[in-house]
Amino acid sequence: MSNWDKEYISLCKKILNTGVEVENRTGTNTIKVPSHHFHLDLGEEFPVLTTKQLFFKAATIEMLWIYQAQSNDVRWLQERGVKIWDEWEIDEDGFWHASQMVPDGNGNLVKTDVTKEFGKEWAHTIGTAYGYIVNKFQMTQKLINTIKTNPNDRRMVMTLWQDDYVPTAVLPSCVWSSEWDVTDGKLNAWVHQRSCDVPLGLPFNVTQYAMLLNLIAHCTGLKPGTLDWSIKDAHIYVNQVEGIKEQIKRFDEQGDLPAPKLWINPEVRDFFQIDNSRELKDIRIEGYEHMGKISFPIAQ
Repeated sequence: MSNWDKEYISLCKKILNTGVEVENRTGTNTIKVPSHHFHLDLGEEFPVLTTKQLFFKAATIEMLWIYQAQSNDVRWLQERGVKIWDEWEIDEDGFWHASQMVPDGNGNLVKTDVTKEFGKEWAHTIGTAYGYIVNKFQMTQKLINTIKTNPNDRRMVMTLWQDDYVPTAVLPSCVWSSEWDVTDGKLNAWVHQRSCDVPLGLPFNVTQYAMLLNLIAHCTGLKPGTLDWSIKDAHIYVNQVEGIKEQIKRFDEQGDLPAPKLWINPEVRDFFQIDNSRELKDIRIEGYEHMGKISFPIAQ
């Protein structure tokens, strides 16, 4: 059965039962807990939620956008049918517009129409975030090279939070750091998330980093090991509560379903040669059963 569903539903119950409602920049309050951690064995299970439908291809394509294509251009995703970054795309004139809660002079949050100018050279991107950072510092290339040449290195870290580039990012990275190690022929990772939209973001994020670990292990001759995940500010937006209650009800009444299996093309051993088209020809999940889609609103 799906251990990931059990971990996920446990976190959802924790937030609803013990969380605190707070204001935030989006104008939609969240119910939050200050921290959370879980541990997954990727050698035993590839984590894809079964208590709701997870759009596996969209999650994988976004991960490849960041770590393989190393792009911040939203059009790359749109060409592959992925729309999840459309809300944060800088327009063709170099501006990004949003309505957000902004502190006034007294420290109170006030609803304000925000316009941020980036310049036309940043049109259709998300600024200096995610793939931009990975590309600038060649993070994926360095990680793979270190795994191959010095697998006992204790400095295998990729950090997407770079202070110099936060002001020019539309949305600074939420999943911002990962640490890697090789132990007993297995590749392991510990991922850190500064802010976690549990209904929408977390299911995508966990599947993405599990996929990244599996692909890098595949391309370096290792087996997938463990994925640890630490969250600072795990939250559910108040307009997402009913959807989460439905998901919890599914779990409590029906349990979970068997975890799917991951297939990676055995003939492709170069991470940068893995197909990143809409079809994802070199990757698929087999035997994926789920209990149907649950729609959650996005908070910008």
